[in-house]
Amino acid sequence: MSVHQISVFLENRAGQLAEITRLLAKNNINLRALNIAETKDYGVLRLIVDDVEKATAALLETGCILSKTPVMVVMVPDVAGGLAEVLDVLAEGKIDVEYMYSMFPGEDSKACMVFRLKDEGTFVSLLKAHGLQVASKESLGLK
Repeated sequence: MSVHQISVFLENRAGQLAEITRLLAKNNINLRALNIAETKDYGVLRLIVDDVEKATAALLETGCILSKTPVMVVMVPDVAGGLAEVLDVLAEGKIDVEYMYSMFPGEDSKACMVFRLKDEGTFVSLLKAHGLQVASKESLGLK
């Protein structure tokens, strides 16, 4: 099951990230994950929040340019080599990772990784075959 990530396009200027996090806080929107990628001219802030619709509305209202993208969140065994185990499943299935980043722990404080993949269906099947699981929205505290 995928969740939606919000990608916000940022100018490279001081304070813009603070403005966005303040806006989310003002609207009682809880961050569950964030990642920043940058280029010379702009940045991309990737967010997973507890209420994607409310966050999208608030960001659009302030003039932010954004997109919503489905991503997979995988519960990673919280042991040495846990991530390697998940990445081995990807390699076995010859599944390309567009990008990945970590997420604040879900329920039970399990380690979580966010994946943007081209072939989610095959990935989910392989994970299940290896006893690994995709996180549900509920287990991540998402609406």
